[in-house]
Amino acid sequence: MTEMRIVADRGAWRGGFEERVLAGYRAAGCSEPLARALLERALKGVDGWTLATDGTGWAAVELTRENGAAVGRIHDLTVPGHRAWAERWCAEQGAERVLVRLAGGGAGAFADYPVRGQNRMRAVAEDPQLPPGLTVRRLREDEYPQWYAREEASYVADIVRSGALTPQQAREKSDRDFAEQLPQGYLTPGHAFYAMEAGGAVVGTGWVNHGFLPGVTFGFSLEVYEEHRGRGYGRAAMAVGEWATRQGGDEALMFNVFGGNEVAMGLYDSTGFTVLDEFRSMGL
Repeated sequence: MTEMRIVADRGAWRGGFEERVLAGYRAAGCSEPLARALLERALKGVDGWTLATDGTGWAAVELTRENGAAVGRIHDLTVPGHRAWAERWCAEQGAERVLVRLAGGGAGAFADYPVRGQNRMRAVAEDPQLPPGLTVRRLREDEYPQWYAREEASYVADIVRSGALTPQQAREKSDRDFAEQLPQGYLTPGHAFYAMEAGGAVVGTGWVNHGFLPGVTFGFSLEVYEEHRGRGYGRAAMAVGEWATRQGGDEALMFNVFGGNEVAMGLYDSTGFTVLDEFRSMGL
């Protein structure tokens, strides 16, 4: 067997990699502008990746730091048998775990890596209707602090449940992510907050970002409060997400779901939300 060797010239690899990523997004139902916008995100930092080949296929890897820990990333792997080399390279660089992003889903050579999260998307109805008995209004500014505290606690719990980070790391990540996404808090441009009401009570909230990608609203949160779950409001919340997407002038709704949340994944499967990206990781 020929040994893997690191190469500097990316010409023979780059075009094929981009087409593989685009094919995954197209298969997930993305429009061409959206597929290419997602490709741009997937290519972030590409010039810093380490590329290797043995003449039969490619492996693209990188060492990064996340939440104070060294993390290896396998960005591309065209031959399943090259996984051992990629993991060994990450370990030799000091990585504590290795992470992969799979465009369009499909575990392939990484079926034994636990799922840490997914990005999902679906085109929304042209005129989505809210379920009978459910009303939606904008969250008031005076309600925002309480919403923020509840949302951050839920986000931290989701991260920990996925197995991706420790509680302390999850809290640190939450602080960074909220500061990045909502630099102006309630007044951050492009973001909208909603309260869902039924029977005179607030049963959940929604947080969306319009124009997140071409024609796409990102649903940061469509949350049904625990005391109101089991009454069909989960599906109702998805209808609210579609309604909010059209309110913002977009055509598709996209969101993230953490690994370990099988109930939510089952709901999204049944409501037609396809996997755009799947993130899996394994400790080394």
